[in-house]
Amino acid sequence: MLEALDPEQRAAASAPRGPVCVLAGAGTGKTRTITHRIAHLIGSGHISAGQVLAVTFTARAAGEMRTRLRALGVHGAQALTFHAAARRQLRYFWPRVVGDRPWDLLDGKLRFVGQAAQRVGLGADAEILRDLATEIEWAKASLVAPDDYPIAAARVQRDTPAPTAQVAEVYRAYEEIKNSARVLDFDDLLLHTTAALEEHDEVAREFRDRYRCFVVDEYQDVTPLQQRLLDAWLGGRDDLTVVGDANQTIYSFGGASPRPLLEFTRRFPDATVVRLERDYRSTPQVVDLANSVIAAARNRPAGSRLRLIGQRPDGPDPRFAEYEDEPSEAAAVAARVRYLLNAGVAASEIAILYRVNAQSEAYERALAEMGVPYLVRGGERFFERREIRQAMAALRTATVERSTDEDLVMVVRRVLAKVGLTEQPPAGGAAKERWDALLALVEVAEELSSTVEGADMSRYVAELEQRAAAQHPPTVEGVTLASLHAAKGLEWDAVFLVGLAEGILPIQHADGDEAAVEEERRLFYVGVTRAREHLWLSWSLSRHPGGRRHRRRSRFLHGLLPEHHSAARLGRARQLRDGTAKPRCRVCGGPLLETMEIKLARCGRCPSNVDEDLLARLKEWRTGRARELRVPPFVVFTDATLVAIAEQRPVDPVGLVSISGIGPTKVERFGSDVLAVVRGERG
Repeated sequence: MLEALDPEQRAAASAPRGPVCVLAGAGTGKTRTITHRIAHLIGSGHISAGQVLAVTFTARAAGEMRTRLRALGVHGAQALTFHAAARRQLRYFWPRVVGDRPWDLLDGKLRFVGQAAQRVGLGADAEILRDLATEIEWAKASLVAPDDYPIAAARVQRDTPAPTAQVAEVYRAYEEIKNSARVLDFDDLLLHTTAALEEHDEVAREFRDRYRCFVVDEYQDVTPLQQRLLDAWLGGRDDLTVVGDANQTIYSFGGASPRPLLEFTRRFPDATVVRLERDYRSTPQVVDLANSVIAAARNRPAGSRLRLIGQRPDGPDPRFAEYEDEPSEAAAVAARVRYLLNAGVAASEIAILYRVNAQSEAYERALAEMGVPYLVRGGERFFERREIRQAMAALRTATVERSTDEDLVMVVRRVLAKVGLTEQPPAGGAAKERWDALLALVEVAEELSSTVEGADMSRYVAELEQRAAAQHPPTVEGVTLASLHAAKGLEWDAVFLVGLAEGILPIQHADGDEAAVEEERRLFYVGVTRAREHLWLSWSLSRHPGGRRHRRRSRFLHGLLPEHHSAARLGRARQLRDGTAKPRCRVCGGPLLETMEIKLARCGRCPSNVDEDLLARLKEWRTGRARELRVPPFVVFTDATLVAIAEQRPVDPVGLVSISGIGPTKVERFGSDVLAVVRGERG
């Protein structure tokens, strides 16, 4: 079972029972590793499948884990989100703990938040209500009660939608209204389950007799509330495997913290620690860019210093592009998407990722004009679509009609033909979207047939219903449009990172807060590491055509653009002219602090790549020019400037003016001569 794993993955999968911490970089096979670990523990007789509880943060990730375990022959192990696991446990223990019928679960809290806000006198503005709901969620995830909210919010400098005392009043009123209605929100699932285990010994004993082995995926995103529930599950035991990457911590605004991951060995001194750094997802070109992005992060703790090592063959270099305005950027991206589709890249293997959801509109319009199908992640849920509901009803009916010797996939195709699945796809538009959704159901049947021996219609329909309950939809053909946060945990052959301008990434409200800016950098890193092969990074200088070109490309791109790239040279010249330049080493991307470092555009740690022959020719030219002008040689150019020219080898006036100390006047007087020397046209 473990032979297909690399040495580090095998070490994690075969580690003995007890605390195990897997520091797993992006694309290093963490899901493969932990599912093999579960299968190995079960296969070795250390535990039974029913004693395993694996938890993660999204229904999709939990569904993926269940699929992998099933393929490894593991049946009966629980793989759920924190909230789904808590909901099952609370429903089971509720009669003993509360003695009443279980309270209903709120689909959304905005209605009750609105009532609470009106009671406090804050009105019912939709945007404020969403912000208030976010604050309540953060407080509950952080184990902060209404009375403690003002101090806690001030301590972490929360950007609150109203004075903290008023937010606390809304929070208190919300809890009162919710409890009076005898309903629970999603955070209550975790809070009440934790209380049931902490306060009722017989409940804790029964639970701990059932579950003996725990696995937590994406451990860098755990909140204080989730950690407390995990501690209640463990009850002092240490049969725990955690997997995470502090470089991908992007939910601090919701209370998540990498501290439990980084301090795991302090809590469990005898823990086995394994680092996964071999990246099997992305080409070396994408991996190198990702490493450069995260290497520039400040105050990185030791446990986050993973450096990915690309394992795939070489691919194309990442592309950078600057545009006059957002519509031009969107049109160029749509054209490039069409090029990739024509080259054979599947639409479902292409994603356009942005910082905020409002950015999607321009790309939806551009793709539609290009005739490219797309899906907006976070839009209508797959299993709630009309054609899927009709298909599910037809498939349930068909479970009693199927003879045992028929092929599952053929039966599914025949049933779905009755609700619109034709042999050939429609030309496009909404009809093609419906056809693609139905075809995705056929692909689930194909997957099930290949992983479960003897799978029949009943087993297939049960799989679909389980996926629907867990919101784990199949893949539908179409280019994905998603926010960077929504892209976490996903991957595509081609990724377009768009709108990479200051004020958007990092987001404007993060500026001035170093911790917030570093989280934005990690968000950018997550976006880069979603790409397997093709990576496109772009930004625009204004929002509307003809608008003022006041935007600048993101600071996170400094040091990433190739020196010869036109946007890099023009951007440096513009920043020098505007006095907004933040100099970075052109080799490693680190900050430049000393005058000589700024002059050379290279920090003292990086080696010089000066062209000695060119430097000699430049000095010879300078001597002759100084004689003509009857001035000392340094008046023409200093030695340091000549070294900078010989290192950077500019090819045009823009490249010259980007060198510190060379202004427009010197470019006008000496520029053509210097460039001729660089090109070897004169001595």
